[in-house]
Amino acid sequence: MSHRRRSNAGDPPPPEGTGGSSSAEASSTGEENPDLPWAWALGSERRVLALALAFRAANALLVRTYFNPDEHWQCLEVAHRIVFGYGHLTWEWKRGLRSYLHPFIFAALYKILSLLHLDSPWFMAMAPRLLQSVFASFGDLYLYKLSKLIFNNHVAQWALFSQLVNWFMFFCITRTLSNSMETVLTVTGLYYWFVAIESVKGNSVVSKQQAASKQSPPSRKMALLIAALACAIRPTSAITWLYVGLLDFIQMKSKSRFIFLEVVPLGVFVLAVTTFLDCWMYGSRVIVPLNFLKFNLFSSGGDYYGTHVFHWYFSQGFPSMIWTFLPFSISGILKSREWRLAGLIVWVLVVYSILGHKEFRFVLPVLPFMFMFSGHNLAAMAQLKGKGHNEKGRLSRLKLSVILLILTNVPMALYMSLYHQRGTEDAMLYLSREAHDGRVKSVLFLMPCHSTPYYSTLHYNLPMRFLDCTPSENKGTLDESDRFLMNPADFVGEVFGNLSSFSHIVLFESEERHVKLLLRNSFQEVRRFFHSHFKVDRDLQSSVVVYSQKSVL
Repeated sequence: MSHRRRSNAGDPPPPEGTGGSSSAEASSTGEENPDLPWAWALGSERRVLALALAFRAANALLVRTYFNPDEHWQCLEVAHRIVFGYGHLTWEWKRGLRSYLHPFIFAALYKILSLLHLDSPWFMAMAPRLLQSVFASFGDLYLYKLSKLIFNNHVAQWALFSQLVNWFMFFCITRTLSNSMETVLTVTGLYYWFVAIESVKGNSVVSKQQAASKQSPPSRKMALLIAALACAIRPTSAITWLYVGLLDFIQMKSKSRFIFLEVVPLGVFVLAVTTFLDCWMYGSRVIVPLNFLKFNLFSSGGDYYGTHVFHWYFSQGFPSMIWTFLPFSISGILKSREWRLAGLIVWVLVVYSILGHKEFRFVLPVLPFMFMFSGHNLAAMAQLKGKGHNEKGRLSRLKLSVILLILTNVPMALYMSLYHQRGTEDAMLYLSREAHDGRVKSVLFLMPCHSTPYYSTLHYNLPMRFLDCTPSENKGTLDESDRFLMNPADFVGEVFGNLSSFSHIVLFESEERHVKLLLRNSFQEVRRFFHSHFKVDRDLQSSVVVYSQKSVL
């Protein structure tokens, strides 16, 4: 795979740790970027990291809404069970489809909070996202470094601007989804992969010495190690690394050495460690990546949760994520001619399009690379000179683009993070405080399964019940969530009787009217939380209502 830097293509990359303050780097960019208001903060990689840490910490504190059940049910709920001994394991964990590697990171956080006696409701809810914000900030740093390596410092600054301003990245990257961690690892791994390419190609003397000693660049081994960790957390990450590896593999002279002395040893090492961890936690022999791929790829098990048309990622999903950065990114692809990176994005979208079940978060790992291209286009606009482009006109066009991007992304990021679907999180925080004050004995959630956080937010060991949605072996069999939504009143009467065994009931306003007659004698509304202004998938779930038994009040 041939790769060339668009700026000073014949020069080797600067040594790591030099940051952006060297005179050589200044010459490659031409001048300090006057068009980025906070360009002064990007004078070195340490400053970039400090800026990213501060921004993502604020980002994490501003994310107060519910997006995807996996954030809680496939990570924090499992971590809570590991540390505190109680927490619900969904059906995926009973079938060996999930690895404990990702939840273990947050289990360590919970353990520290417990030892420091900081496991209060607020800390239990916010600390995991704050920890993820640290990982996300390193993803920002490595996107900056990768952009600087492939293009130049000027492009890197605008790529970072694009990533920080984009609404979906703000909305999603600090959540404790495995996809968020996969995104950070993908960007970091690709940076080291590109460094390996440059270090071999940029210095012929070094290349000859490496060939003589039969050693590969250390950065390539680092890239492979990070790739293996990404695949351990999300086995489908192999889709990305298959593309990256094959393009280089075709042009390698020592293919067997690459396979047997680099890929296999590192892959086997990571697989052995994660398999040992999973077998220990499951209490039986299990190879999670194999089970995951068999269920999601070979048996289309994910289709149980809904399917989309083939072109959904191209026509709706990915454009919604990148939003108004899309034209800037497309223009950046055409101007930069960095076809390999653009090909990676298309490859991932095409492969995921083959699968029936589609979600926004599945293609999150390639979203940052679109910001590299939008950064290239914005940098080109800032540096545009020549006939018919005076300084004033050039700045006005750039400023107009920046204003457009900010006005179309920042309000949306704040609305989606602070308001849209926040009721379920607010309700659980309320129940957590009430439970710690001794006013909650048991809870029933009469809403679609996994609509709220669970024990990881409540952080109190009391009986709770939600509507089950475990896939049935018999096709066409309705789960409890479906049965409840079809006929709420009959389902509640048939399954739960008079509801006297629960002290609190939580439900959406859209279902409340169907079961209000069952609640009016023994229960009383105690809190109502705003949830959303418009419907998602089902009827408008405008608010979340908490009922309590009158005898408990």
